[in-house]
Amino acid sequence: MRISGNSMKSPAKLNLRLKVTGIRSDGYHNLVSIMVPIDLFDFLDFSFTHSGKDRIACTGYAVPSDEKNLIMKAINAFRKTAGAATGVSVGLQKNIPVSAGLGGGSSNAAAALLWMNDAFGKPLSSERLHDLAARLGADVPFFLDCRPAIARGIGEVLEPIDPWPQHWYVIVAPALHVSTAWVYGNYRLNELTRDEYHYIKDQLGNDSLAIAHILENDLETVTSASFPIIETIKFHLKEAGAAGVLMSGSGPSVFGVFKDSQSAGRAKKQLASLNIGDVFAVTDRV
Repeated sequence: MRISGNSMKSPAKLNLRLKVTGIRSDGYHNLVSIMVPIDLFDFLDFSFTHSGKDRIACTGYAVPSDEKNLIMKAINAFRKTAGAATGVSVGLQKNIPVSAGLGGGSSNAAAALLWMNDAFGKPLSSERLHDLAARLGADVPFFLDCRPAIARGIGEVLEPIDPWPQHWYVIVAPALHVSTAWVYGNYRLNELTRDEYHYIKDQLGNDSLAIAHILENDLETVTSASFPIIETIKFHLKEAGAAGVLMSGSGPSVFGVFKDSQSAGRAKKQLASLNIGDVFAVTDRV
């Protein structure tokens, strides 16, 4: 994620693998996941307000414009930590579907933290910014660096994957909002995965690995049981030529992996004609 004056591009993400490895004493689930940023962006414009009050105006997908918005939560958290008193105005062009498993809100929060830290002379170190991000949400720290990574813990322990070969994806986001808390709350704990981290490291070290072979999401069975549209989308992505398909995060967005931008573009047109959700063709270079 890069700051350009008072403007920022805030990318979405995909979980290419998500395995639940345990439950913590605070009720949160530990996981191991492969996460990649993608070139589907929200756009944020920041400025200081004369009134000293914070405000947000949004176009595109509908999100709260009050304290419920993660952008506002990030600004307030930064202010309490760093002592910045000036009011901030945010213009948000919301292009990432909401509550869709694509991390748009977390990405927006990370963008707000990065801009605030830059605008006020970088009072917070990278470590303190990461800690602040983790308190806002499990996915927020990932978007501070915004590069392919293995995520552990609740998602805040990040290990960059370098090098990472470029991939192309087609995403279908049905017109549903899925609560992450609801999905985790309905996940069966007897299905916990063991030694997942070492499995991922072994697979990523295999030069002949096809990324479609490691696509797996423990949460998919929970979400698809209540929303059968997920299996429908997976079927149509396979019919359109995807090498592998998977639900991202807690859903309900589903993506397919394609060999190049041309095949992804053709699949996007095919899926868009079915009217089963918003369709995006993206890559993991941001």
